Amino acid sequence: MTVKKVIIDCDPGMDDSLALILACKSKELDVKAITTVSGNYHVDITSVNALKTMELIDRTDIPVARGMAKPLVRPLASDPFTHGSDGQAEAFLPAPTKQVVDMHAADVIIETVKKYPNELYLIALAPLSNIALALMKCPEIKDMIKGIYAIAGAYGLNKYSSANATGDNPQSEWNVYVDPEAAEIIFSSGIPIMAIGLDVATHFDVNFSEEDLELLRKSDKKEAKFLLNMIEFVTNRGFESYCVLIDSMAVAAAIDETLIQTIKGRVGVETKGNLTLGMTILDTRHHHTWNDLPEIQVAAEADYKRFNDLVLERILL
Repeated sequence: MTVKKVIIDCDPGMDDSLALILACKSKELDVKAITTVSGNYHVDITSVNALKTMELIDRTDIPVARGMAKPLVRPLASDPFTHGSDGQAEAFLPAPTKQVVDMHAADVIIETVKKYPNELYLIALAPLSNIALALMKCPEIKDMIKGIYAIAGAYGLNKYSSANATGDNPQSEWNVYVDPEAAEIIFSSGIPIMAIGLDVATHFDVNFSEEDLELLRKSDKKEAKFLLNMIEFVTNRGFESYCVLIDSMAVAAAIDETLIQTIKGRVGVETKGNLTLGMTILDTRHHHTWNDLPEIQVAAEADYKRFNDLVLERILL
């Protein structure tokens, strides 16, 4: 079994919290660091929530680094979808006993990439501000990063792409919407990228079945109770359980790429439109292609049953 060295860049948030648990309970991944950024909430809150999550699963050995408080060039947007007053579905986990490391997240990314050149993957679950800043500060690391698995974009491949839009307009996904300039930098970097958009990450086949929920209810695991609380929090507000699973899709792809089927396409990020800010434009035309746009791998389909089973298996371990 190949073990992948990874950094997880996140903004917990419910789905980020679950994704962190999935990653840290998966022997296929060696989590070298967790970096936090403003996104779902301000970085002050997302940093605390990352620390809380690590303490929940007794993984305080993994350093957590605080990153960007705002996007590269614009104010921080306000998320219309609430994750609760604590950012974790009103779980109110105990205050963490550990603190973030005394180094900015971008510098942690740079340092760790240099320590493991051509070995390290980034799992990007948040606005891409930290990773973009790392590339701006130290451009040479782009040739040392093995790959990026990112929850990023909405590509118009099915009805979920727009029906479940998470950005604050009908055509965008939250992470790209918050910092489209950062997304443009990452997409254009030349680093191998698997972008998992709303087309796949919010597909209704991601939802847990009643049988799945019963397995969680029967478990005495702290993380199972944590997940159940999140599911109840979103379903009581009229949403589906996929809302707490979105970010876990990128972690699952890092664990097993065969879970995701991708297509190659050229992708542009809208950074100026009033109605379409953060929209990701996928160009797969046979003719008249915009060849100046970067070419990346875009998730087109997934084995949703196998994905759900993987999450349940690791949560119940």
